[in-house]
Amino acid sequence: QLQLVEPGGGLVHTGGSLSLSCVASGSTLDGKAIGWFRQAPGKEREWVSCISRTGEITNYSDSVKGRFTGSRDHAKNTVYLQMNSLKPEDTAVYTCAADTHCTRSGSRMNYWGKGTLVTVSS
Repeated sequence: QLQLVEPGGGLVHTGGSLSLSCVASGSTLDGKAIGWFRQAPGKEREWVSCISRTGEITNYSDSVKGRFTGSRDHAKNTVYLQMNSLKPEDTAVYTCAADTHCTRSGSRMNYWGKGTLVTVSS
């Protein structure tokens, strides 16, 4: 059974950078697209990024485009989200999800991590 864990969260100042990982175990991420989502306190879950099965295609929400970069390392069975120029409004629990297709709603994505908290201080 595929399991996902997201190490890498923490506290960072405005304008700083942080790199999140989505580490898979129990099965391979090969053949699976990856989605990154976030949920700020008191708000609904928000789509952040999709990374295609090959890693060649990445899509980002308007709120993070140009600041966040997704990538994947097939050998390490890991997907990354590099976050630069962080803003206080990026504060949220970030979660990765995997399945055959990445959907912006998260529907039909059956494998989810538990999330990691990113706090951006002003």
